[in-house]
Amino acid sequence: MAISAADVNKLRQMTGVGMMDCKAALTECDGDFEKAIDYLRQRGQKMANKRADREANEGVVLAKSTGDFGAVLLLSCETDFVAKNQDFINVAGSILDKALSVKAKTKEDVLALEINGLKIETLILEQVAKIGEKIELAAYECVEAASVCAYIHQGNRLATLAGLSQAGFEEAGKDIAMQIAAMAPISLDKNSVPADVIEREMEVYRGQIREEGKPENMVEQIAAGKLNKFFKESTLLSQEFIKDSKKNVADYLTSVNAGLTVTSFKRVALGA
Repeated sequence: MAISAADVNKLRQMTGVGMMDCKAALTECDGDFEKAIDYLRQRGQKMANKRADREANEGVVLAKSTGDFGAVLLLSCETDFVAKNQDFINVAGSILDKALSVKAKTKEDVLALEINGLKIETLILEQVAKIGEKIELAAYECVEAASVCAYIHQGNRLATLAGLSQAGFEEAGKDIAMQIAAMAPISLDKNSVPADVIEREMEVYRGQIREEGKPENMVEQIAAGKLNKFFKESTLLSQEFIKDSKKNVADYLTSVNAGLTVTSFKRVALGA
């Protein structure tokens, strides 16, 4: 059957897919719009399968908070051109908003949610069909606390969440979220650093110390000193506060209000 330009344009408005692909879908489905939409979704799945081995190292990282709950996600793609496209950014934003609305806990939870009656997993497949690149919900993290502050670094390539023990200190929360972005702490404090990370660091220090020719009976003591420096530089509450190097983060928060501290944080970045 003959497919009119108006019908092709209508399907394009419904799906965002290119005109030629929309015409092909309507032709294949004898002008049936619902079947054509399903056809394009199947095409997106086939394209996703075909591009599964491709690298999706670009994308958009967004974070947002609703007060006591915050979420950060990375919607990945293959090229910087797509990552900077406002429509692509808007899709990532709509996924984040939906996740926030139900306080989704995991990436799997998010993919199962629906936007306008369409599963997010299917929505992403539609983007694959529309754009022609590998697109994935590559990361999703959330934080619950008395107060959660979000920060998105310029360019949407890095975003963070900081959960505070008390509400009403948004400015301090923003400062800590920026601290997390700038200093990339690996843990909240030394007590929360995984044992395997500590042992790996110690092995490196022992090797360095022995190469320097230090006596064997001094190796553990010197390595312990290096480990303490590692804790100071790499755990959030012990780090120098970026706005006042005379204080660490814990001291800064105490100066804002007694008992104020960070309960948890998340940092998501492209290439991390």
